[in-house]
Amino acid sequence: MTNLRVSDNIGFFRDQKFGSWRSNTLQCFCSKSIASNTISSEISKQANFRVTYLTNSCRLPPEDAKLAASKVELQSQKGADSVLALLSSHGLSETQISKLVKSHPRVLLADPEKTLSPKIEFFSSVGLSREDLARVLSFNPHLLSSSLENQIVPSYNFLRNMISKENVVAVLKRRSWMFLENHSRNVMPNIEALREPRACISLLLAYDTQVLMHNDDELVQLVNEVKGIGFDLKKSTFVVALRALCGKSSRAIWNRNREIHKRSWGWPDDDVISAFRKSPQCMMLSEKKIMRTMDFLVNKMGWYASMIPTYPVILCFSLENRIIPRCSVVKVLMKKGLVDEKLSLAYALLPAEKQFLERFVTRYLSQVPNLLSVYEGELDLQDV
Repeated sequence: MTNLRVSDNIGFFRDQKFGSWRSNTLQCFCSKSIASNTISSEISKQANFRVTYLTNSCRLPPEDAKLAASKVELQSQKGADSVLALLSSHGLSETQISKLVKSHPRVLLADPEKTLSPKIEFFSSVGLSREDLARVLSFNPHLLSSSLENQIVPSYNFLRNMISKENVVAVLKRRSWMFLENHSRNVMPNIEALREPRACISLLLAYDTQVLMHNDDELVQLVNEVKGIGFDLKKSTFVVALRALCGKSSRAIWNRNREIHKRSWGWPDDDVISAFRKSPQCMMLSEKKIMRTMDFLVNKMGWYASMIPTYPVILCFSLENRIIPRCSVVKVLMKKGLVDEKLSLAYALLPAEKQFLERFVTRYLSQVPNLLSVYEGELDLQDV
């Protein structure tokens, strides 16, 4: 029989051997297919294991578990269990561990004894409480993957040379990312550019390290501006003022609040600056907070808007928890003629609660037995 070539590329021949030859090709193909399916099945099995483990043991929601599983090659449950046990033994709650693993799933691959324990023990040794440690690690789990010798300890020493041990712990609790920074590149140029007293630098490091991350030229200009307004560089209000004016968004809020006070309440620029100097926080409030508080004090209590710049910290007080309860008591006493209607705003709102109660509640209980109920919001003014 004549052989007939069907295709030079495929190389199939139409003869009596075709069946045998074709059978060998299919056998080879099937073997590769089976191997490929086996590998795919194993990969799928591992992926399912990771998702199941992250869901059941780490309490991640299914979608978060799938995402985390794609970031970590978790091979053994034993190692991951040891990591979870270590974190739990140092006070991390189930919720905090879940948050930590979601943010940094590769922590499950770390060696609990050689890698994690030394870092946790270091943080505890410098004064971080068990509760704070749990909070810091769940918020910034990348601390556990940073080098203790090359990053964490040098960062601690850098800060400790500038501020007290207590303030270093405060930085760790509020700005733990500082322990991940390249200080020679990001912070030291600003410290050198400022050339300010050590007390000023210490305050910035202790209370607002974020300010020190800005461009050094901009920071020097900002410090000079704040000094020009009249802030004392040795006081914490100086740092708050820097924060209030540092960056485009903060500056925009400050400018907006200035316009609110000028347009809505008739404050001249001098009053705005005076209020800012006394209580820089008052220029960082939301428009809603300013308007509600001013409306209550001026329109409900009858105090002059021009009085507020003298005591601007009052704007920062809680309207519901402090201002309204105290003013309700004062209104009752004014109505009954027990206090002067020209009572100072500061005399009622600035004292600590114990002093306020002694001054305005306890003192008048014999004349107004329900006064405490008014203060606690249990009784309406009209019912007294």
